[in-house]
Amino acid sequence: QKCLTVIPQISLNKALVRKSQEARNQAYCPYSKFRVGAAVLASNGTVFTGCNVENACYTAGLCAERTAISKAVSEGHTSFKAIAIASDLEDRFISPCGACRQFMREFGSQWDVYLSKSDGSYKLMTVEELLPCSFGPEDPRTGENTVGNSKL
Repeated sequence: QKCLTVIPQISLNKALVRKSQEARNQAYCPYSKFRVGAAVLASNGTVFTGCNVENACYTAGLCAERTAISKAVSEGHTSFKAIAIASDLEDRFISPCGACRQFMREFGSQWDVYLSKSDGSYKLMTVEELLPCSFGPEDPRTGENTVGNSKL
């Protein structure tokens, strides 16, 4: 498939950022004009890319990070090593929104996140650093409500 690529370990970080920049070029953003691309590296070395897809009903839009991860999951991949995110920002590193941080957290807290600028420079963080004290798949308890006084 066109979206699948295997990146050699050498210069993995730069190659992943480059893939996210390429994905950014496919963004559908007629309303915000803010192009975002993402490239997620599955544990087996396969890369899945995604871009933001806006909608006239703004809340129905989808961020690049969630697009890339959803493509990977739909192909049977749920274990990730890294994700790179690119935009057209020149003066600061692009950072995932709160919803995307939680979406990434679903698949672990210890994988790498490359926040990049339009020139390809990047800042490396982990999901845990982006979403400290997070709520993950290990937190819900069957038959128990772990939040508040509810008897749910």
